[in-house]
Amino acid sequence: MQLKDRNPNPLTDRTLRAAAWVCASAVVALAACTTKPPPPAPAPEPSVTPAPPPPVVEAPEPPPALVSHAKTPREYRKDGAKHLYGLNQHRIFKGQMPPLLHAVGVLDVEVDARGNVRQVSWMRAPTHAPQVMQEIERTVRQAAPFPAPVAMGSVTYRDIWLWDRSGNFQLDTLTEGQRSR
Repeated sequence: MQLKDRNPNPLTDRTLRAAAWVCASAVVALAACTTKPPPPAPAPEPSVTPAPPPPVVEAPEPPPALVSHAKTPREYRKDGAKHLYGLNQHRIFKGQMPPLLHAVGVLDVEVDARGNVRQVSWMRAPTHAPQVMQEIERTVRQAAPFPAPVAMGSVTYRDIWLWDRSGNFQLDTLTEGQRSR
């Protein structure tokens, strides 16, 4: 055996090729693991701010046609009674009421700041005469708007309805009294 023919390097061609293949595989594997850089962001479009919508301007409500400067429900009661009398002149009993009335009712009327009737409620209802109750409620609702209670904002006032058999009435606030027997 000649020493000259012998390769002093223990690595053989086969080993070198295997090592080269491993290195190349590692390079390919590492290249596959890298992420591509993201595409460049699109250039921003010029910003156009839309014009704001025009402000909503509500037309102011016209002032109430009728106004009450009453500071208490008791004071307002007179304004409410005068208003009802003005709209129902043909139904107001003239003079003193007879000694025996067909119906007497006590009604609370709630009026808002513009004079609209919000609610009517009976404190003493003439239940024996339901048609009178209905007619009183209808009369009150049809009289709206009442004088606007500007000093109080809204008001609930109470009045007593004195009803005659003829269908005519007086309110206790403006009554001319009652005849004695």
